[in-house]
Amino acid sequence: MPAEPALYAGFGCQRGCSVQALSALLHDTLHQQGLAVASLKAIASIDLKAAEPGLVALAAQLGLPLLTFDAATLNGVVVQLSQRSASAFAHTGCWGVAESAALVAATCAEGSARLWVERRVAGKATLALAGRG
Repeated sequence: MPAEPALYAGFGCQRGCSVQALSALLHDTLHQQGLAVASLKAIASIDLKAAEPGLVALAAQLGLPLLTFDAATLNGVVVQLSQRSASAFAHTGCWGVAESAALVAATCAEGSARLWVERRVAGKATLALAGRG
């Protein structure tokens, strides 16, 4: 049986997005993909969300670090994104928070990364999963 992959969950969210909404999106996505919560190594987002209560609470509930990166760092993986969002760029300075954050976190930890789950949207939140390619 193959080992569980080391995965990094990248989130984008609107201000005030609840921990319940973020958790539901994460758990639904993992379940649909047949992946275990235990495979998660970190939650990641843009530095603008470093103190976002829902993200902070989710990381604490899962016992995982919340890693945040600036827009310039996130733009370093733009060629790997499944799509580029002009709206995300207008609000944050990067072309996609969830996918970029997941990819950067995974690359920092694992040396290389690919998207395991492309950007998924539910209400006020977006999520992507990345891990070693």
